Amino acid sequence: MNQYKVDIARYESDFSLSNKIGRLCWGICYYLFFRPFGTPLFRIWRNFILRMFGARLSPHVNVYASAKIWAPWNLEMGDYACLGSGVDCYNQGKICIGANTTISQKSYLCASSHDITDSKHPLTLSPIVIEDQVWIAADVFIGPGVTIGEGAVVGARSAVFKDVEPWTVVGGNPAKFIKKRELTK
Repeated sequence: MNQYKVDIARYESDFSLSNKIGRLCWGICYYLFFRPFGTPLFRIWRNFILRMFGARLSPHVNVYASAKIWAPWNLEMGDYACLGSGVDCYNQGKICIGANTTISQKSYLCASSHDITDSKHPLTLSPIVIEDQVWIAADVFIGPGVTIGEGAVVGARSAVFKDVEPWTVVGGNPAKFIKKRELTK
């Protein structure tokens, strides 16, 4: 998934009229056609709605009805990826989630911030890349510009502000290395 990593983009105004109209249309569809269909049988329907708004989803993605997605057109998910219940995907910037990756309940993915070195505090967008076979445990915060390496595990209630190496376990606030992840067969 590293091919999706791009530099931080600075936007004087990401709040163009077309962006506002797109978010308004998405908000209406989200509450009328996405969120009410919470049973697993409607997974295909929810994925269809997301694709209609520009999300790039593999065929076997599971996005829970209670997940909040700010801009579907900035979301990409690989095969068997999952956005759990109550996940808040605040994706003003792009968010890419790899195959066989789970984002557990109540986690928060934030791909934007503000430039605090400028007195006008302009919006900055910085993509989040979560590679294949990652587990983001419950109630984790992942900040802008972070890449979570393949096979990594982020412990519950962690706050991730820096890249996480592949096949490691991290936890805490801020998240720190705990151990290498070794698989048994």
